[in-house]
Amino acid sequence: MEYKGVDIKWLHHNCFRISGSGQVVYTDPYKVVNRYADANTVLITHDHYDHLDVESLKKVVKDDTTLVAPRDCKDRLGQFKNKKLFVSPNEIKIVDGVTIKTVPSYNVNKFRTKTEVFHPKDKGNVGYIFIVSGVRFYIGGDTDFIPEMNDYRTDVALIPISGIYVMTAEEAAKAAMAIKADLTIPAHYGAGIGTAADAKRFVGLLKGKLKTAILESSD
Repeated sequence: MEYKGVDIKWLHHNCFRISGSGQVVYTDPYKVVNRYADANTVLITHDHYDHLDVESLKKVVKDDTTLVAPRDCKDRLGQFKNKKLFVSPNEIKIVDGVTIKTVPSYNVNKFRTKTEVFHPKDKGNVGYIFIVSGVRFYIGGDTDFIPEMNDYRTDVALIPISGIYVMTAEEAAKAAMAIKADLTIPAHYGAGIGTAADAKRFVGLLKGKLKTAILESSD
């Protein structure tokens, strides 16, 4: 779909291709089928297989692509000769002409054990707020509805809704209402975790409150 001159494509799961004014940004490439080789920048939220998929990365990068990722992704990205930028939450960077702010991404109520969440805050996973052709986007990684979201200001919010490791549709709707983006799009579903029904439930919860869109896979 097009939003204010920026093209937004959903490939799979948490992977979006966002392009405008000569910039092409991918988020969390995963299960990519086609070979694109057109990314200026790839934003990786953390090191789990469904967010850092090496084979999918190979299909979107070109020689001068910059890979942006948390520091614990360094080993898995070692085979790529591309420029790399390793980040922590709460940093601001300009990468290939794209302004990027890293934001925290963590669980508060999704538990691996009785006391250990799947994605602890101190691990340093990130989401990103980034600007393409004047449009400000937010992409969440594996995160719950966290207090920091009350301070996010963005035009387009790409919000994980699958449950289990991230927000449920109901929790994600509360997060969307806190962020109040001009356009809200469900993410993180349809590739083994979360279903189209979850996305529809999420959008239904926001009907009459926020502008939403469900994207079909373009890959």
